[in-house]
Amino acid sequence: MRLIMVGCEYSGTSTLGYLISRWAKENLGDEFGFHDHWQIPHVSHPGEPPAGKTREGMVDEFLDGKGIDPSLTGHTDEENEAFLALSFKQQEAFQRYHMEYHVAETFYADAHHNNIGFHINEAVYAPRYYGYGGPGEYADRDWMARRVEADIMHKAPDSVLILVTASPEAIKQRLKSNPHPFGLVQEGDVEGVLAEFQHQYDVSWLRHKFVIDTTNATPEESLAEFAEKIEEHLIDTDREKIMFQRQKKIAAATER
Repeated sequence: MRLIMVGCEYSGTSTLGYLISRWAKENLGDEFGFHDHWQIPHVSHPGEPPAGKTREGMVDEFLDGKGIDPSLTGHTDEENEAFLALSFKQQEAFQRYHMEYHVAETFYADAHHNNIGFHINEAVYAPRYYGYGGPGEYADRDWMARRVEADIMHKAPDSVLILVTASPEAIKQRLKSNPHPFGLVQEGDVEGVLAEFQHQYDVSWLRHKFVIDTTNATPEESLAEFAEKIEEHLIDTDREKIMFQRQKKIAAATER
């Protein structure tokens, strides 16, 4: 199950990513991590948990509304500031090579992964916030998004694009109530950013795709919607694993 899950900051992609990983482990029996390190300066995997904590415990705290999203802990504040101090040219090159690695044969051969943001984050955010990648510029991110998708279609046409969205009012409320460290989207930009994510979803070359609207949904309700909508996009090996896990549960219940 290869997913690319995108959406405006504060739409709920990270929260849903953690829940999907747990769903996959329970229903497919597989570890299912995700890559949520595409929004400058958050371009690293999560950092090591502090003493006395585990990564799973940090995820629990985050999902309970009691801790920071672990995906934002890869760099210290000083390291984030240092990345932001790089020139636009340096940041552009880093992100371009960053994307190339994540679509390489050695990476995309993995049957299970979830890239959160990925090339569509770049197409939306780079021209607006990062100072590079605009129409007709070097490494035009809209052009690059389609090139990345052409590569994905060649290597894994079963990949599923998921747009996680919410109303402008919901995004603005979440932004105010729980601002992210080194947050990107500003209140006055919300409508425009949402429209740009919708546009990228609409023009995407990926054939398997669907939308999840989190405006009035709890994380658990959004996960249930994911589980329902992903069904028709699962490949045969995923369906076989789900059936095997169900049979294991039935057998375990019968033995009690």
